[in-house]
Amino acid sequence: MKLNNETLKNRADWEAKGYRLPEYDRVAMIARTKAEPTWLHFGAGNIFKALHGMAAQRLLNEGVLDKGIIAVERRDNSGEKNDDLAVVVTLKADGSVEKNILGAIAETDYLYGGEERLAEIFRAPSLQLVTFTITEKGYSLLGEDVKADLAAAPSEAASYMGKVAALLLERYRAGAYPLAMVSTDNCSHNGDKLKAAMLAFAGVWGDEGFKAYIEDGEKVSFPWTMIDKITPSPDLTVGAMLEADGLEGFAPVRNARGTVKAPYVNAEESEYLVLEDSFPNGRPPLEKAGFYFTDRETVDKVERMKVCTCLNPLHTALAVYGCLLGFKRISDEMKDEDLLKMVKRIGYVEGLPVVTDPGIIRPMDFIDTVVNVRIPNPFMPDTPQRIATDTSQKLPIRFGETIKAYLASDTLDVRELKLIPLVFAGWLRYLMAVNDAGEAFEPSPDPLLETAQGYVKDFSLGETPDCAKLEGLLRNASVFGVDLVEAGLADKVCSYFKELTAGVGAVRATLHKYVEE
Repeated sequence: MKLNNETLKNRADWEAKGYRLPEYDRVAMIARTKAEPTWLHFGAGNIFKALHGMAAQRLLNEGVLDKGIIAVERRDNSGEKNDDLAVVVTLKADGSVEKNILGAIAETDYLYGGEERLAEIFRAPSLQLVTFTITEKGYSLLGEDVKADLAAAPSEAASYMGKVAALLLERYRAGAYPLAMVSTDNCSHNGDKLKAAMLAFAGVWGDEGFKAYIEDGEKVSFPWTMIDKITPSPDLTVGAMLEADGLEGFAPVRNARGTVKAPYVNAEESEYLVLEDSFPNGRPPLEKAGFYFTDRETVDKVERMKVCTCLNPLHTALAVYGCLLGFKRISDEMKDEDLLKMVKRIGYVEGLPVVTDPGIIRPMDFIDTVVNVRIPNPFMPDTPQRIATDTSQKLPIRFGETIKAYLASDTLDVRELKLIPLVFAGWLRYLMAVNDAGEAFEPSPDPLLETAQGYVKDFSLGETPDCAKLEGLLRNASVFGVDLVEAGLADKVCSYFKELTAGVGAVRATLHKYVEE
């Protein structure tokens, strides 16, 4: 059967197969949303459906909300629309699966090709918040299309940020109505990135009133947020499970841009969305769906807790060593005694001492959930190869900030760090593109991959490397967050690297040696 409004009328059939359906009058919800939109979202991808969409659905089911979300995609790719319905599959650590039919999306519009409708929505006084999940790259002003937009009129905007700025200009001209522009992308101080992009266009479009509108926090706010929910690409086994239920057309499809598309989402159970509570036109009561509303300083503390110590560093450590040791799933790595000891030491021993407790989420509770529930979840189809993408861009934040905290501390000694330097050495070994069995592998995409590999190109397994050749890389603070030579860690990293390159099996032997100390 197909997924659409007509088939949902047969509720008993869906429920018999374990699906949770919307418990509200969806026709009435859509009509109210279209008439007086309150929430619009750019980037209607997997994490949006699994987190934002399901939060709205829970509140719609409870009668707390009576309007849904208007979703915005880049373009109409003329695929199956499923009446704006989607399947959200929650893969729980206990082995159970929860299947929801997401109906909270009231309307889908398109940034390219749907400009008139989007302008109408932005002009609506009822609009309270515009949220984004477009990845950090989406806010970049470096593309040629952005440069062209900065020299053109608002009506001619062709870049993503240019079009968003033009829509915000529509709202200003319609009455300068208040609005919250809320980036929920996984990047530091994300609200500032969105605001900077809007101001860049306002600054060249010559309308001082529009610029003042953006700068006035009582008119337009750009809250900081922290988002956390593992939502991998649609997994083939999940698609097969849904097709076994009788759903038609649920096989994932990879488009020309390499993005995997499917009418379902698979995600973990755990989720966090922490938002600076700055909404000049009001907001839905999303705290009732589990979102945290707080001040900017607390958002920053939560983000640093997650990104710098309690989750992201553990993922990157597993990614590097998982690739070297031949693992295909992150969850399988957590069954490996050496790797489990590695992440526990990085998180609990080396990371937690520098965490500032944000107050709303206890760091120990957060990392306990990460180590004991989230990463080991065998039903989460995440791979070390995916997480190893852009490692050179991740190291300075995920580990460098901890090193800086040690260097600045009166009570902590940076020389006591053992496992963080071992991750750095592991990444140098990873750059050789040879696994622990002596087999070549293809490193994940990384903007600095070719440059970084140049430092290890003369090294081979079984030969003692000349670490003097690594000095230029080890001193690169943009890669490691600090100059490792000045920080006093370069010699330790080089010593580990020599052990990791001693021959076949040296990665396992070295890892085992240092996690046991």
